[in-house]
Amino acid sequence: MPQQDLKKEIGFLAALTTVIGTVIGAGVFFKPTAVYGATGSASLGLIAWLIGGLLTICAGLTAAELSAAIPETGGMMAYLKRTYGNLVAFLLGWAQTVIYFPANIAALAIIFGTQTISLFGLTANDNQSLIVIIAIATALFLTLMNFLGAKAAGAIQTIATVCKLIPLVLIIIFGLLHKGDVPFQLFPVEAGADKDFLTALGSGLLATMFAYDGWILVGNIAGEMKNPKKDLPRAIILGLSAVMTVYLLINVAFLMVMSAASLAGTDTPASDAASLIFGAFGGKFVSIGILISVFGSINGYVMTGMRIPYAMATENKLPFSKWFGRLSKKSKVPYNSGIFILFIAVIMMTIGGFNTLTDMLVFVIWIFYTMTFAAVLILRKREPDLQRPYRVPLYPVLPLISLLGGLFIVINTLFTQTTLALWGLGITALGLPIYFAMKKNHINN
Repeated sequence: MPQQDLKKEIGFLAALTTVIGTVIGAGVFFKPTAVYGATGSASLGLIAWLIGGLLTICAGLTAAELSAAIPETGGMMAYLKRTYGNLVAFLLGWAQTVIYFPANIAALAIIFGTQTISLFGLTANDNQSLIVIIAIATALFLTLMNFLGAKAAGAIQTIATVCKLIPLVLIIIFGLLHKGDVPFQLFPVEAGADKDFLTALGSGLLATMFAYDGWILVGNIAGEMKNPKKDLPRAIILGLSAVMTVYLLINVAFLMVMSAASLAGTDTPASDAASLIFGAFGGKFVSIGILISVFGSINGYVMTGMRIPYAMATENKLPFSKWFGRLSKKSKVPYNSGIFILFIAVIMMTIGGFNTLTDMLVFVIWIFYTMTFAAVLILRKREPDLQRPYRVPLYPVLPLISLLGGLFIVINTLFTQTTLALWGLGITALGLPIYFAMKKNHINN
């Protein structure tokens, strides 16, 4: 849709709730397993959650300068195109199409399957095939629901957004009040036995990044905001501060009832904690709320994911662009793009677990996040006269913190999870021959 055709109807409150609603999803309920498994201690695990939140706030403050100065629908893709050109912007769209959105859908669907069998008293280790079947069925169902149109998808999203708050609030309040015998100390901050401090912190930080992910997507609606130059930066900053506070509180609540080792050893940390706090019946009630939250998160990625290849196809940037750019006659939904995203997600479900998929998508997307932080510095020098109603405070300190934090995440993953990182880089690099082939074909025509 051309920029001038977009209705500017989104205010500050809607943008704020978009940030909070997009970021808070399944990660807060399930990533404690990976965080405490990587760090081996409660103290370093909480530090990872804290640093992850602070780094995300610095990133939000930094990227908000671009969001306000370049308030175009497309968000990060528009910033990267302006700074680095068409190739980098294409690679971002390609990576989102073949890694970011399918991996999110696959990972969340696996978690949905895991949570479902746990609700019926089954164990994940003995029922991997059943988990995958449930995951595929869930992703297929939500894709078909989205084919009915944006109204049906939006209704699912609204219900799930409300339901996700119920288990969060209940676990935080009653978990903090819970009187248990679990040893819990914040100091000294140290890694678990036989773990290197920096390696453990890096792996724990990578795990938290999935839970914090989604904040930059609010930039995609900048072109539809009433006052993006003022409201967008405030929404990102206040929204992420609220999210970090919630994440720290719920992790303290978890640690009040379960040890770091226990959290690391379960696939359903939030449900296990809820069972200890509320008993079997109350635990199942909270688990149902978590299931609905995960269901809504999958729906959100299905709904937004199918529109990425569609948007690229409308600009003839993908092979078979006519096929990808086809809309259903009645609901006007890009159903072929949705089928493609689902197909890749199903493949991922069969070959990768939750943490493997989320680590890969975080690694790949943070390459582009880091380039976005660098773009703030580049454009300040290249385009000093660009109108910047909002400027990142403490420049260049906060952009440099964001840039160094991003580099740490990317480089640490390269060295500690080399195979996973190489797979992510390889799949992203597959976009290069496609880009140049499409470019050559365009020139010849």
